[in-house]
Amino acid sequence: MFDIGFSELFVVALVALVVLGPERLPKAARFAGLWVRRARAQWYSVKAELENELAADELKRSLQATQAELREARDSLQRQGQALRDSVEGDGSDSGHGADATPAGGNEPPQPAADANDNPPR
Repeated sequence: MFDIGFSELFVVALVALVVLGPERLPKAARFAGLWVRRARAQWYSVKAELENELAADELKRSLQATQAELREARDSLQRQGQALRDSVEGDGSDSGHGADATPAGGNEPPQPAADANDNPPR
């Protein structure tokens, strides 16, 4: 991350020893370690929160896309249902006999009834 090698760390430790002295160096190292630990914990907390927010945002986008697909399917089904209702109502109103009207798609002539002497088709 910071690209600090062993030689740089050694120089920093040597300068700290000269500046702080051997009596205060362990206390200063402990203090620095505490702050580094707190900074890391804060960084990981922020990172985890961002990842959770991004995951929640991704879920929201996925949910919205699914809802849009469902709306399209619902609208399509409603259009098809309305078209079916219109065709059924149109067939019934043309002949004037609602019960005697030919159902939609029933334009084929009726099949002749089979006689008792005829063999049924195989």
